[in-house]
Amino acid sequence: MFRRLTALGLGLVLLAGCGTEGLRETPADPGETPLATVEITMADAQEAFDGLGDLADAWKDRDCAQIQQLTTGAEGAIASGVCAAARDGYAAPAFQAYHDPEFLLPRREDGENGAWFAVLARKPQPAYFVFVWEDGRWRLGAGPILLVGKAPAMDGAVLDAEAVPDAAVAARVAPTRHVAFLTDPSGVDGAGVSGVRLASGDPMRRLLVELVRAPGRARPDRLTTDVRIEGPARALALPAGGALVFHALRVVFTQKPGSGRSSLAHPRYRAADVRAFTGGAATTVTGGEIVVLATKVAKDTTMTTIGMRRVLADIRKGSG
Repeated sequence: MFRRLTALGLGLVLLAGCGTEGLRETPADPGETPLATVEITMADAQEAFDGLGDLADAWKDRDCAQIQQLTTGAEGAIASGVCAAARDGYAAPAFQAYHDPEFLLPRREDGENGAWFAVLARKPQPAYFVFVWEDGRWRLGAGPILLVGKAPAMDGAVLDAEAVPDAAVAARVAPTRHVAFLTDPSGVDGAGVSGVRLASGDPMRRLLVELVRAPGRARPDRLTTDVRIEGPARALALPAGGALVFHALRVVFTQKPGSGRSSLAHPRYRAADVRAFTGGAATTVTGGEIVVLATKVAKDTTMTTIGMRRVLADIRKGSG
């Protein structure tokens, strides 16, 4: 059977948030398999992309409830902490309006629950967005992911990487290989024990250098770092093999005073920001920074960072 997202149903669900069914079923033709296929029309995608204006207004008004309704995944994780902190004085970055979109609409064959699509918006600066169908509406799952490399060409049919065996393997390795790379101090010189190799100009190489050097720069404070996978990855199969993977990492910094001290000598976060997130001062703080990525994984599993955005998502008292 085929299911199609209707522009009318999408508009009602996305903008009004009320109980209109946004996915329709039509009977399968005789002889077809009963596997569900999701088709997203250009009108559907445009309507969802235009809904970013509502999200920009919600951020401007610090309407945290509305922001949570319009986001999920990495963006939902960012919003859950940042919006409340912004109400208490944190200078959250403004959500810009984007236009000149190129829609990347993958077909899936496992039902509407996994429906998603990507957009490469060219202006005001090139950035990827990922939209996810969840709880009867389109939500922003990731974006803007600012382009830092050359966007790969998506000639021909756009396919979810899960539908292409080689691309599916490439898609699954990106988040775990990034964690392995960023937690391997010996990788600073490009030859770490993790076995992950990235080009010298790749932004993830610079992030690794920062993580390795951070504890030394914080002394006499004691600072530890950790890297975790944040939410699911979604990927498009590339025509030449491999995949373009959209995923996120959470980089966690925990800082506490050095021996014999009662305060931080080199606080990583400003006192005003700590107050905005925690409601007061703190001796030991833990900050979570989310790095949202678009990663090209070639057929030979070589990885290249295509897009990247890094956001302070939360600050907490203590080392929890």
